[in-house]
Amino acid sequence: MDEEVLTIREMCDLFEVTPRTLRFYEAKELLFPIREGQKRLFTNRDRARLTLILRGKRFGFSLEQIRQLLNLYDIGDQGERQLREVCEAAKERLADMERQRDELEIGIEDLRARIEWGATELEKLAGRAKS
Repeated sequence: MDEEVLTIREMCDLFEVTPRTLRFYEAKELLFPIREGQKRLFTNRDRARLTLILRGKRFGFSLEQIRQLLNLYDIGDQGERQLREVCEAAKERLADMERQRDELEIGIEDLRARIEWGATELEKLAGRAKS
């Protein structure tokens, strides 16, 4: 084993995740640490995969989508299909995020208008109470 391996604690510290998270990703077949008894040793490949998993989660991809995209790396075409499918999935996710942002902006403006209306109505009521 010439390659540098990290223990579960070192992985947790490096990526700011919990041991439970790493075990969960292993159970979901996203990570494949070397097992030595109860000990898990994580390779450079595991570190690269975890980086992509965490990035995919931040972008809102499901774990199943992430697993499928990661598994495309192993088909032997220098990652061409993986890159093509990642780009397509990323475009779709970006469009979803932009739609959500637009809906939020509309909701925010509507809520601001309702708050302003409410404040105006309260001022009117307060003015009547003083009369």
